Amino acid sequence: MKYKIIRFFQAADVESYTIRKNLTLAAAQAHCRNPETSSSTATSKRARTITELMGPWFDGYEKQTSKGANNV
Repeated sequence: MKYKIIRFFQAADVESYTIRKNLTLAAAQAHCRNPETSSSTATSKRARTITELMGPWFDGYEKQTSKGANNV
């Protein structure tokens, strides 16, 4: 089973998007445990810029489906 990382935003007008694909469950969980994957704990300049532009956010993961060309 493969997993993908999705960046979710609190604002209703900001659409979530996939940032990584084809990960193992362990890799997806490790990514999401990193403090830099949430606006409430991130301290990097890049993360702060995303928060300023898009509002609060966090990275989550879900299983990839076998449908569609996006799961290559």
